[in-house]
Formats: sequence, C-alpha cells, structure tokens
Amino acid sequence: MKALSSMAKLTFSLVCFILVAPWMASAAIVNHNFTIGTQNVTRLCNTQTIVTVNGQFPGPTIEVQEGDNLVVEVTNSGPYNVTIHWHGVKQLKSCWADGPSYITQCPITPGNKFTYNFTITGQEGTLWWHAHITYLRATVHGALVIKPRTGNDYPFPKPAAEFPIILGEWWNANVEDVIADALARGTVPNDSDAYTINSQPGDFFPCSTNDTIRLLVETGKSYLLRIVNAGMVRGSFFKIAQHNMTVVAMDAVYIKPYTTDVLLINPGNTMDVLITADQQSNRYYFGTRVYFSQPLASAFLNTSATAILEYKDNTNKSTPLLPNFPDFNDTSTAVNFTTSLRGLNSSVPQTVDEEMLITEGLGLVTCTDNSCADNNGVRPVGSFNNISFVYPDIAILQAYYNNISGVFTRDFPSNPPQAFNYTGNVPLGLWSPELGTKVKVLKFNSTVQIVLQNTQIVSFISHPIHLHGHDFYLVGQGFGNYNSQTDPANFNLVNPQMLNTVAVPTGGWAAIRFVANNPGVWLAHCHFESHSSLGFDMVFLTENGPGSSDILPPPPSDLPTC
Repeated sequence: MKALSSMAKLTFSLVCFILVAPWMASAAIVNHNFTIGTQNVTRLCNTQTIVTVNGQFPGPTIEVQEGDNLVVEVTNSGPYNVTIHWHGVKQLKSCWADGPSYITQCPITPGNKFTYNFTITGQEGTLWWHAHITYLRATVHGALVIKPRTGNDYPFPKPAAEFPIILGEWWNANVEDVIADALARGTVPNDSDAYTINSQPGDFFPCSTNDTIRLLVETGKSYLLRIVNAGMVRGSFFKIAQHNMTVVAMDAVYIKPYTTDVLLINPGNTMDVLITADQQSNRYYFGTRVYFSQPLASAFLNTSATAILEYKDNTNKSTPLLPNFPDFNDTSTAVNFTTSLRGLNSSVPQTVDEEMLITEGLGLVTCTDNSCADNNGVRPVGSFNNISFVYPDIAILQAYYNNISGVFTRDFPSNPPQAFNYTGNVPLGLWSPELGTKVKVLKFNSTVQIVLQNTQIVSFISHPIHLHGHDFYLVGQGFGNYNSQTDPANFNLVNPQMLNTVAVPTGGWAAIRFVANNPGVWLAHCHFESHSSLGFDMVFLTENGPGSSDILPPPPSDLPTC
C-alpha cells in the first residue's frame, strides 16, 4: 500500500524570498515550475499514457500563506495546448492569471511557456489548480493549500497532521480522445472506468489493492483532511467507517463547525474536515460513492473508491470496516447536508443593484452535417438563458483590453427570453438554445444577485456552477420554480455560506450574491466537464472602476497569443 502519513508526502520544494516591507512581514514570493508532459501510468490492469505536471498524478500540492505572491512558470512539453486555472483564487486585479482558455488567455502551445503571477489575498483553506482546456483536467490537477500568515492561527485546535485528499476519475483511454470522439458523434462522453482517491481506485477495482492509499493516525489525535473534488462528471458522498467528521471550511472560507458522518462534495468544491482518531484501534475504509441526482438514472459506474484509515498501533490485519454509504440517488441526505452549513462573520449585501434570473441546463440542437447520425441527427448542448456558449478564436479578455471587435457581443440577457414551467414538462420547441458568444457587462462595485434556475430539458440533475474571480454568498435555494414574490422572504442574509461553486438542486434553484469589485472577464460554467464542453458556459465582464487602483493592469509580456 502507498502510505500517506503527512502533508510532505504530496508537497514539493518551494523557493521563498521574504519581502522586507513591514506591513507584509509574513508574506513571501513563492516560485515554482510546472512542466507539462506525458508518462505511462497503470491503473485497473491497464497502462495508459496520460498528461501530468512534473511527472506526478495528482500533480504537486502547492503550499502558501495568505498574502503570498505565487509565481508559477508553466512549460508545455506535452502534445496538447494547455492552460492552468487556479480554482477559487479571487485573482484581484490579476485576471490575466485566471487561466480558462480563450476567456482570459490563449493556450500555451506545445514547446512554449507562460508564467502565472498573482497574490493570494484574504483567503485561507484549501483550493486547487487544474488544466482548463478540453478534458486535460482529468489528470492535470493538484491541491493549493493556503495557511494563515505567520503569527495567525486556525480558528480551531491545530491538528496533529494534514492530509490532502483529491477525489478524481480514471479512464482506460486517452481522455482527449474521449471528449473528441463524443463531440464528433454528437453524444456525451463515456463515463470513467473508476473513481479515485489521490489517483488510486482502491480495493474494489481490479489490480488496485496493492496501491490503495493509506492514512496512519494515532489514537486520541485530530487530523485535518483537505478534500478536493477534481471529478469530471458526478458529485460524491464521502464517509469514514465509524468516524464522525467536522467540516470547518469550504472553498477556502471558514464556516461554523458542522459535525456529520457523511459529506456531499461536488466537482469543483473543496472542504476542510477535522477527524479525531477516537475509535478502537483498527483499520477503517473511507471513500466515496457517487451521488447521481437524476430521478430516472441511466447506467453509470456505481462502485466505491476507497482508501484506508489505520491506527498506528493496530495489529488487526483483517479486511477494514466499510462505511454504510447512502444510496446513489439519496437526495434527502444531500440536501440535508448542504442546507445545514452556515458561514462565519458574514457581511451579506442587503441591497442589490443587478438582479438576474438565469435558467440553466441541457438542450438539443440539430446537426448541420452527418456527425450525429447515430444520435437521431441532434447533439446535446448546455446553456444559460437559452444561450449555448461558443468559444472564440481569441481570448475574450485580450479582445476586450485591446478593443478588438467581432469577438463577442455584450447582450447576454438578464432573464430567460421566454418564461415557461422550468421544472415541468418543457415543450420541445424550447429544447434548442441559440448559439453565441455573448457576455454580461457588470458595473464596477455593483452588487449582483443571480437566481440559477434548473430546467427539466434532456436531463434533470443537479449542476455544480463555478464562478471565476469571486466568492459569492449562497443566500437561498429551493425546489420547483423560483418565485420572486415569496422566496426572497426566506433568504438567509445573516450567516450564509460563501462559496465559489454551488450545486443547483435537482428540479430547483439557488440564489447567490456577490460584489463585482474585480475588473476583468470572468467565466461561469457547469463543473461537469462534459457539460462545459457542450457550451454550458457564460461570461461576465466587470468594467474598470473610477480610481487608478480599480483598473485592470496591462497583460504580462509573455501572455500567449492565438
């Protein structure tokens, strides 16, 4: 088994230069090099060539302190175009470093480099980084751990050790071929062949037992699990046999501690979770089971990914105890968990400058060629407010900054073009969205409220929606169609969670608020990568503010060109 007894097992060397400014006494410049390349990796009795960073899968864990300036030079020695997104980092006035391809930058082409340079401001906890182009995120990802500045403490007792836990998926295929084949045939990509924990499927998949991840703990001590869901397609329940967990942060924002025996974590979300080794000295499985909220579930992989929690003084080498996982479609458990979490010290905007109702979901469009012959001549697409996003040939941020016309339009609608029963039986005439590259313009420092309304078109599932460049307050959620007259009365404007990714309930809605105080171009999209590849994306353009400190700086000199 592969032991993982401390954070050091997944970290790499960092070169730090301490700044001398007295007000930045604990801040540092943290330099690192990422080399994108390929290597052969064996899982499930199958050897597959995958794209990795620095030869690691998952990629290296970056550890910084709040206030540090992170500088990462990315060298693309692999066969594909690539970008790196720093998921959940606010990127205050560093939009050029956000990373989504053709949104803030053109890709780093094979043989070229780009340096991401940004400061981590006002964030502590666990975030992550990943490729943000096609399906490379499946293997190009890693944890970003943000610790308090020197002299500051966690708002909970210091744990004996910390463990990064990255939930992912594995394909017995080249993941770029998986998405390319699906798009060529007008279908959704094939499901993965395994779920993984730190890239290992665990004991319930073939040829995996000898490599199952193992955490060693001592009786009576507490530990911090830094959990990242890097999965591509589905959310996950997470449990540890016979142990409770206390959630203390989510998406690098501390929350009111919440103790539970089960977590629900969706693709894109992160959680900091405390556990105490307070059970009999033994071996215990921990792991995931997929949460698939579609009421009439189609075929999918329903096997748990597992790892082992083992007490150091344990002498019992029998089969570890297995958690009692919820059913894959246990929406009541999922909703109970998500609605039980509360924020700390929230300063929720009480008034709103910009209100939007955005329908979101899947649809179908007619193919203009013969590529969809095996799918009745149609292909699935994702959309917001009936607009399925078309990626341009030049990055939108570059086009905006340089006043290049013809790349995008500024007419994304603030409401659905047609009202209908969003969560009922939708007429077939409403199944086909418009294709376009439209952005929504936001005034600097305006308070924005968005109600994300799920729709019952093609499939009826919970979609995790990620907003780049901002944290937002989740002020409300519910089932059915949002009612603007009655539902706001139940909003939580006192202590809601602050997130960067929200799962819109199956057959329901979620209301979020944020302040558009960061000039630049910011992507919002479904974090099911197969859906984002189908146009389930939209873009906000936040204008510059009135002061010299409220203006997006010029692009870096090595920014890739298209």
